[in-house]
This record gives sequence, C-alpha cells and structure tokens, in this order.
Amino acid sequence: MFGHHRHHHSRHGWGGRWGDGRAEARDGAHGERGRGRGARMGRFFEHGDLRFVILALLEEQPRHGYELIKELEERTGGAYRPSPGVIYPTLALLEDEGSVRPAAGETGRKLYEITDQGREALTQNRAGVEAVFARMNAAAETSGPSRPRVGRAMMNLGMALRTRLSRATTPEELDRIIELIDDTARAIEKI
Repeated sequence: MFGHHRHHHSRHGWGGRWGDGRAEARDGAHGERGRGRGARMGRFFEHGDLRFVILALLEEQPRHGYELIKELEERTGGAYRPSPGVIYPTLALLEDEGSVRPAAGETGRKLYEITDQGREALTQNRAGVEAVFARMNAAAETSGPSRPRVGRAMMNLGMALRTRLSRATTPEELDRIIELIDDTARAIEKI
C-alpha cells in the first residue's frame, strides 16, 4: 500500500520500493506547495507514487507533460498542481527506465505513451495507484468543481493587469482600471 513506507536516500538516488533503487525526480512527495495549492493536501504523494500515477494517466491515453499537469490539477479539483520541474524530470526518468517513450511520428513537444514495461510496472502497483486516485477524488470533492476555473480567471485578470500596467498609464486610465475592478468585486458579492 502506498504511503506507509520509509525510504532511505543514497547518493545514487532514492531507495524505494519500486525494485530498481531509482525514484522519480523529486515528485512532490511532500505535496507540491507551489501557489499554495498543495499545502491544503498535506503529504499527497509518497516517494514513487507520482511515477505510477503518470503511468496510469498515460495508459488512458498518450499525453504531453503539460497535459499531465492539467489533468492532475483537474482530478484534484485544483488542490494540487505539479510544477513542470516535477513532471518533466519524472517523465525523463520514466523514459530512461523504458516505462514511457515519445509517441511515434510526433514532432515538437513530446507526446508520451506508456510501454509494455511501463504497463507491467503499473500492474504490479495498481492498488497503490488506485489509493492515490481515491485521495485525488476526495480532494476534488473538498475543493469543488469550480476552483480551477476561478483560479484560471484570477490568473487571467492578474496577467491582464500586469501587461496593461507595464505600459505608460495616464491617471484617467488608472482610475478606469480601478473602477472596473471595484465594480466587478461588487457584482460578485451580489451574486
């Protein structure tokens, strides 16, 4: 069962329960805490869990690294969003191990697919992956279905403000921007 084992670090990587002594590159085992999302989830992934969750997602369909990030965020209701610095090194390790490979005929961004070796490893760890998916579902229920969409809208507003305020702004334009933000806040409160 995932989550109940201690692992010892060595200078050659992570000691783990996955057989070959290697573990994914810093898989957010202590919860991805970027932008405050993972902090609500506590210790979401134990060492090794993210590798097998990625394999399970790739078993469903081939995906790009960015698609994996978005899928994990959606499945947790926005409570967890791994950074590219977590996902891409893990994909590289899985590729080195022969568990995933770039999909045939793809150019540009790598589209990853699971290999037979990856399916075998996933089969051996299916119960643990199901436990992680159950935690994701619980997190999604707690977070509610609208959280990722609201977060995206807030990010869009922040980006629009930064972009607009990076240019020369007259006092009248600044007053109008502030008025729009205040009007929007009041309208939201009345919903």
